[in-house]
Amino acid sequence: MPIAIYDASVPAFIRALENLDAILVKGEEFAKEKGIDGTELVETRLVEDMDPLRSQIQRASDAAKGAGARLTGTEIPGFPDDEKTLPELRQRIAKTVSYLKDLDPKAFEGAEGRTVTLNTRRTSYELSGQDYFQKFALPNFYFHVTTAYAILRHKGVQIGKMDYLGDVGGSKKGA
Repeated sequence: MPIAIYDASVPAFIRALENLDAILVKGEEFAKEKGIDGTELVETRLVEDMDPLRSQIQRASDAAKGAGARLTGTEIPGFPDDEKTLPELRQRIAKTVSYLKDLDPKAFEGAEGRTVTLNTRRTSYELSGQDYFQKFALPNFYFHVTTAYAILRHKGVQIGKMDYLGDVGGSKKGA
């Protein structure tokens, strides 16, 4: 039986965003422990021509809410990109998770065949909902979540793969 697009998208977005929030908590604790201003973390980039942490969080939020809206044929909620602190970025994540939790799974029925128009800075694409989800929405979302993780790790925040993955469920063996 094929997996429904709702089941492959919304729960995955929520899980990754909640894990990202927990990682930001560790970033806040790190900044406090090291006596550094949290905005130093917020403005950190991996390389000069790459967006800083705040933008990575904003783009992950945009990717998740954009996918939810495009796949349900509804309007994308607009969030201003005005976060300047780790707590503000955590609030952005919470708003995104709340939006995703409010989406009706039934609204995703037929999403794989729905035409999605994607406007980027350079061009516009028309894709089936399935192609949009598999080829753009999901990889784009995880790109930004992973980059946010990498920025914090690069700055010395003590996080690892299990922070990124979160609770994988199941029973632990050999603990």
